[in-house]
Amino acid sequence: MKSLTIGKYMIPFPLIQGGMGVRISGGSLAGHVARCGGVGLVATAGIGLNSPHYDGKNFFTADPMALKDEIRKAYEIAPDGVVGTNCMVAVTNFDEMVRASCEAGAKVIVSGAGLPMNLPELTADWPEVALVPIVSSVKAAELIARKWKKGYGRLPDAVVVEDPDTAGGHLGEKLENIGTGQYDQYATVRGVKDYFREKWQLDIPVIAAGGIWDRSDLLHALEQGADGVQVASRFVCTEECDASDAFKQAYLDCSAEDIGLIMSPAGLPGRAIKGNIEQIRQRDLDLEITCPSGCLKKCAYKAGQERFCIVHALDRAQRGDTETGLIFCGTNAWKADRMTTVQEVFNELFAIEGKQSRDQAV
Repeated sequence: MKSLTIGKYMIPFPLIQGGMGVRISGGSLAGHVARCGGVGLVATAGIGLNSPHYDGKNFFTADPMALKDEIRKAYEIAPDGVVGTNCMVAVTNFDEMVRASCEAGAKVIVSGAGLPMNLPELTADWPEVALVPIVSSVKAAELIARKWKKGYGRLPDAVVVEDPDTAGGHLGEKLENIGTGQYDQYATVRGVKDYFREKWQLDIPVIAAGGIWDRSDLLHALEQGADGVQVASRFVCTEECDASDAFKQAYLDCSAEDIGLIMSPAGLPGRAIKGNIEQIRQRDLDLEITCPSGCLKKCAYKAGQERFCIVHALDRAQRGDTETGLIFCGTNAWKADRMTTVQEVFNELFAIEGKQSRDQAV
């Protein structure tokens, strides 16, 4: 199986660990994925919550400091690994978190939940940082490429193509278009590759995200033209994942029927374990919670108390409150049947016999 090169970085195994907030993929998970030979991503959204820097009022001050802590933690685990961040365009402090990522030594920035049109400008002082937008259509990839080339003389180092029919968390598609059977992820993967080859004479990696659980999913993605995969939910039930034990147990306990779509106050659909959505909403109503952080650029809860405060709902779940906490997941989360380790996941996905470090990977 081929390695993956993104920008100047060679990744032994063609795998990016998906960014999962709030603090589901922190420094521990990202570091261990990088140590095993993949790209480990720290999710930046709300990273300051549940950190020593947060005093209940200083959300925007705590976020970048906590992010730098987590990136340092990841590099302590994988000093020579490829550690990066996932930065959501939809968050208020997107620009600051991108810069903080670079300052802390992130080698890759993966960005979605909107089109990261100004990402090259934000990273101009760190040209070695690889930039990887997340899209769900060829059109979105074209828009980003044209803007980046015209405005900044730069093109993406890789592109993640996310399948809204299977991926977890916030999804880049209209709610009514998800699950109709009309979306063809691998036609999109091939279309994005063809676009960069034909328009820009550039052969960049295109990564398939969403629904990748086991080796057969990985092999299918590669056979269909992807250069690598992004895997998120599969890593939740590992010892190294930064989520609480209760969060991991929710994955172990859920069925396929428990997983479904919600509307995020960010104005995007999301996929989650949906059974407690009314309890999440009722908690904020009972406590008369107003917007506590202003974390999103656009938010139905901030504007008119619609739905619930999502960043704090995600934070509660990460800490272990699975009754009023929001648990994002992909469609295959129900397949989790035991606790495992990051190394064991790599062993299964890449048919590695026994333990193998990134230094041994071919």
